Amino acid sequence: MIPLPSTLRIWLAAGVTDMRLGMPGLALKVQETLGRDPFAGDVYAFRGKRGDLVKLIWHDGVGLSLYAKRIERGHFLWPSARDGVIHLSPSQLSCLLEGIDWRNPQKTWRPELAG
Repeated sequence: MIPLPSTLRIWLAAGVTDMRLGMPGLALKVQETLGRDPFAGDVYAFRGKRGDLVKLIWHDGVGLSLYAKRIERGHFLWPSARDGVIHLSPSQLSCLLEGIDWRNPQKTWRPELAG
């Protein structure tokens, strides 16, 4: 993943998105459905119906970028709201993209003994 500045605002689009959409379609969804400016420098994340694919769009001031990730097992954890956006921190986005519960990240295993 491209390193993101810590000051970057990240928005999760609640609900389901048609994953056939590319950059222009997702930018239009940000503008019309979410009521935000897709070229303001924020990152917008979208999830498909099956939950195993996520797409992010981001305008860095030079051009629009599209990042897509398909998870091999399980699904990306997403809010249950049908519409609107949820703000995430860059560390929460990293957890989400790794398949970790970004709402309550926890270490899953810690060794007890060194030998």
